[in-house]
Amino acid sequence: MHIVIFRAKIREPDPEYSRLAQELRDLALSQFGCLEFHSLAEGDDEIALSYWPGEEHIRAWKAHADHLLAQRLGRERWYESYSVEVAQVTRQYHYPRG
Repeated sequence: MHIVIFRAKIREPDPEYSRLAQELRDLALSQFGCLEFHSLAEGDDEIALSYWPGEEHIRAWKAHADHLLAQRLGRERWYESYSVEVAQVTRQYHYPRG
């Protein structure tokens, strides 16, 4: 399993940003094999964590036309800066309460 860590400094989010982010999240989960997707924002900092079964899924998602459009809009309108890290999960723990 792999994780994509997306960190961004948000310039100016708007309703289109929120709508498009939700659409892309749904698309990644339903059609590209994304296993989980979590995002948080605090002030102008945003972080998103997405979990994938393999790098081929991540590459297919990165090259999808809707995602390419969102990347362009992010650079032009919404992000001051961003970084992406892709890592392989080598160990995972869970604690199920109850």
